[in-house]
Order: sequence, then C-alpha cells, then structure tokens
Amino acid sequence: MRLRAKGSMLGRYPYRDSSKERKTMSSKLSHKAYMIGAGIGNLSAAVYLIRDGKWSGEDITIMGLDMHGANDGESAATFQHQYGHRELGNDAGFINRGGRMLNEETYENLWDVLSAVPSLDNPGKSVTDDILDFDHAHPTHDVARLIDRDGIRNKGENDYKHMQFDNKDRYLLTKLMTMPESDEAKLDDISIEQWFEDTPHFFTTNFWYMWETTFAFKRVSSAMELRRYMNRMILEFSRIQTLAGVTRSPYNQYESIILPMRTFLEGKGVKFVNELKITEFVFKDTPLRDEITVTGLDYENVRTGEKGRIDVAEGDFVFDTNGSITDSSSIGDLDTPIVEDMRYAPSALLWKQATEHFYDLGNPDKFFGDREQSEWTSFTVTTSSHELINEISRITKQLPGNALNTFVDSNVLLSIVVHHQPHYHAQKENEGVFWGYCLFPRKNGDYVKKPFIEMTGREMLEETLGHLEALDENGALAARRQEIMDSVVNSIPSHMPYASALFNRRAVGDRPLVVPKHSKNLAFISQFAELPFDMVFTEQYSVRCAQVAVYKFLGIPEDKLTKMHHYEKDPKVLAKAAVTMFR
Repeated sequence: MRLRAKGSMLGRYPYRDSSKERKTMSSKLSHKAYMIGAGIGNLSAAVYLIRDGKWSGEDITIMGLDMHGANDGESAATFQHQYGHRELGNDAGFINRGGRMLNEETYENLWDVLSAVPSLDNPGKSVTDDILDFDHAHPTHDVARLIDRDGIRNKGENDYKHMQFDNKDRYLLTKLMTMPESDEAKLDDISIEQWFEDTPHFFTTNFWYMWETTFAFKRVSSAMELRRYMNRMILEFSRIQTLAGVTRSPYNQYESIILPMRTFLEGKGVKFVNELKITEFVFKDTPLRDEITVTGLDYENVRTGEKGRIDVAEGDFVFDTNGSITDSSSIGDLDTPIVEDMRYAPSALLWKQATEHFYDLGNPDKFFGDREQSEWTSFTVTTSSHELINEISRITKQLPGNALNTFVDSNVLLSIVVHHQPHYHAQKENEGVFWGYCLFPRKNGDYVKKPFIEMTGREMLEETLGHLEALDENGALAARRQEIMDSVVNSIPSHMPYASALFNRRAVGDRPLVVPKHSKNLAFISQFAELPFDMVFTEQYSVRCAQVAVYKFLGIPEDKLTKMHHYEKDPKVLAKAAVTMFR
C-alpha cells in the first residue's frame, strides 16, 4: 500500500533547528558557499544551508551552464539558446531530454527538502504536498507495459505480470541481492551480462525488458549498481509490471520541482549566475599535499568569453556537481537530425582536473570515457490536436499519465511515455505532447532504415507510428497517417551520450566520497559521488549527497540525517518479492 498524506507534509518531514549542534566551523565570521552546477543537488544543498544551518541566502552563489540540471522540460525555443545547443530551424513545441520517475516510499530526502519549498501553483502548499496530492488523485496503473509483434503482452505465458525466470535466473538474482554491502568489491568492473553469463535466458524475460527500459540499464551496465537497485527498490519488484509505485509530478519536473526551488532560493537572497563554466579548481599547496582546500575557482562565461577567478576564503565551502547525465547533449528538430557533441562532459572535466592533484578522488573516465555503455536518444513530439494521443490511448488501452510502453521487438528498443496532459504550463488546450526514447541509437530502425541517431524528428515519429500501426488491427491509424502528420508542430530529437553513465561498470573507489578524506572545504554533490546503500539515477541520491555534505561541513551529527527505509529487511516485502519471482 502506498503512503497517504494527511494534511501538510511538513508534519512528516519537519523543519529541523540544528543551530545548537553546529560546531565552530560554521560560525566563522566569513562563510560563503560556491555551488558549481544548478541541478537539484546544489539547489538542495542551498535549502539545507538555509533551513538547517541558518545561513543567509546572500552568502550562497549557484553557478550553472543552464537552469535545468537533469530535470528538464521547457519550450524548444528556450533550449536552443542554452549552452551547447545550436539554433533550430523549427523552435516550436516542447522538449524533455529525459524523464525521471519519482517514488513516494523511498525518496525520503527528496520529500524532506521539498517540504521546505512553497508550491508555485498552490499557495499554502509545499512542493511535497503538491506532488503527492496530485499523484494520489492520479495513480499510475500501466496496462500495456510490454508490447510485441502479437500485441500487448497480457495473455498466457507471455503476460508481463509473469517475470518468466527459470531456476538459474532466480538463483543468480537472489545471490546478487543478498550479497552483503561489505562484499561489494567482488563486483568490481563486473557487468550484468557477466554476472548472468551462465543463464543468457535472463535477458529474454519480461522482468529484464521491464527493468532495462524502466531504469535505462543495459547488459553492459554495472552489476554492482543492479545489486543496489534490487535492494533499494525491492518494494517495487512486486508491482513493476503496472508501475503502480511511480509517483508523478503535476507538470514536467523542471516546472514542478526545479523552478519552485530556484524561486524559493532567489527569495532568500541566493545569487544565481547562469552561463558560467568553472574550468579549474585552485588548490592550496600543502607540504604533504594531502589536504584538499580550494582557494580559487577559475571561470569562463560561455556567452561572452570573459574569464576570471573567484577567490575562495578560509571558511568558505565549494559544492561541485562532478558529473551530469545531460552534459554534451545535442538536439535537432522535425526535419533536422542532431549533430553529436563529441566534447568530454564539462562537469566531469572539472572533476578530472581535481584527480590530477589528489589520488583518492575517483576515476571520471570510467563514467565519461565510454559512450557505448551510456548513450541513448530521446524525442519529444508536440501536436496541434489530441488526435495522435487519442490514437495511442486507443491502441494501448490506457489514458495519458499511465503509460510507459516498450516495443520489445523493436531493433532500437523503443519506448514511449504519454504524460498526463498538460505536461507544460504553456501547453495550449488543443496541444498534445508525448516523449519517446531508444536505448540503442546506433542501430537501424525497423521502419525507417537508418540508425536512429541519424533520424530527423519526423523520422523518429514515423518509426514510432510504424510500431503502433502494426498493433492496430483495424488499420485506423494507418488510414489517418497524413492527418496525424499534419497535426505535428514539432518533434525534437535529443541525443545524450552520458544518459546512463552512472550505471557504467565501476569498481569501489571510482566515485569520490561526498566529502573526500582530508577535504577542508570541497564536496561532490552528484550521482557520481559515493554514498552507501543508496542508488543513482534518482533525485533522492543527489539530495542525499547534499544533506550529507552540508551536515558534514556544519558539524551536524550523522544521526540527524533524514532516516531512510530498509524495505530489503521487511519480511512482508520480501515475501511478496519471493512470490513475484516465482510468478
């Protein structure tokens, strides 16, 4: 059963007054925070400094290349002017580069920090209230999760409620799940494919099709991270086929989460500097070079080319986003394919520069040096009528807001998501928007015979329509193909070379600690920093990093951190998982 909010969420996630517990470190005359990257991690760190550290927002500066972080969703016209994106021939419509699924029961830190942020849409409510109230009123129930050449997999032995494991699959999956955290190093650089090499059958199961397309794992991804996911998300194992555990925000996550956080922080005096790239850390030179102290930040304004240095004084803190999955992304439009951005991720480049000074700050190349492991391509379709969305609903037998449909036989492993409409505040009443993605963009499409990454937005939509038409027994969609295409305002392709980089094969030590050993003022806040137990590719992970870093610097005891659930130790949850494994 999902948690149900009763009244204000502030009761469940109360404000903390930790001022009495802070050490002298946070009470020096000079203290400022410089935050590199404007994603949810650093926004959360700013909230924690203000709420729990009693800082003035005027002492916090957040520097970013764009305003979205990875939780994006806005007009195409806005995106084309941001760092790394070219001018579009057609800038109408909307774009989501990627999609995130929230979870009420396991995103403890997210709901905690958003409980301090007022909703922009519903005065008197927090953002936590806003999202959970919307989700409770619009619960997700997917009835067409997997689709093959014979239609929706909801009949007989192929019904996707069956995981389709054999005994060897079950044995190896259970062995992975029950491996103690202390033995995690045994999975150093081991891929999921290597872990299940004795049972390739595993990769033909309904479970694997749902898992890889829900979370964007690949066979070459890290078995270490799969182990973490299976423990952290064990509550969802018994309902993965309907996505009943997915918590949806009222609008796209930029407008429902990021924008309210920015607005709240701006109201507190936090300074935002956009289009600023930090190019190098300046470190204090100590005799043994085992103390990490940032004394300056070299920067470049990516719009004007201006360069300079920010001096970091004693008592100041630096919070770095040491990797972003939307770095080096590139976009096209309806009739223009993307031009791949081959630059090394700028956020990881700064991290890499830090590793040249200190030996224990991880290995960024593990995550940003092999695009084959991490890349995928998405597209966002905007239409001037609801006809296409209505056709998708008719064929998949479900309403917008419930759907993540994967075409398991598609060569590129194509999935589409039709959000609750409207998905954008600026979306007109007559407009429809949906999003799609493929995990293997170098492969040819089934209906458009070229690599998916080389397709225009129109061709990506035509590839999608081909799969939908193959399911449509009465041929109504095919008969309306021209009418449907005439309603298309835009279809925006987006290629993300590092979209799944956080799942890349890794070893213990490849990710730096949130606050590295011997660090006096530098913290890493991203999904490429190391936390015990928790899982990446979630807002929860970045927010948790933020709280850990702020509390460490301010001297707030670890036992004051937001409490996390351990459903992997709950007998009832484990019993349900066992039943599902044999279903």
